[in-house]
Amino acid sequence: QVQLAESGGGLVQAGGSLRLSCADSGRTFSNDNMGWFRQAPGKEREFVAFVSWSGVVTYYADSVKGRFTISRDNAKNTVYLEMNSLNPEDSAIYYCNAARDKAALFGSWGQGTQVAVSS
Repeated sequence: QVQLAESGGGLVQAGGSLRLSCADSGRTFSNDNMGWFRQAPGKEREFVAFVSWSGVVTYYADSVKGRFTISRDNAKNTVYLEMNSLNPEDSAIYYCNAARDKAALFGSWGQGTQVAVSS
């Protein structure tokens, strides 16, 4: 059973950094490709970053390329999103999920973690 839990969000000033974490207490996802997604108020949920099951392949949405880094530690069953040079447009609720390319694999989502960037 998928039980995703995201953490690490908060309020930061523009230019600041945050590190998000995602764990699944219901299953191991060491064999899954994983992704980060985000949803801002009034907008559709969108793809942010992808990491393959091995951690070797990563890619990003154009809007975060060069500023965000996705990684994973399969021994800890955890996926991370390092976010640098944050700007107010990055403000959203951030979610993780198993991923197929830039789409979420599971229909079930965790509660997400709120990121707010002040100007």
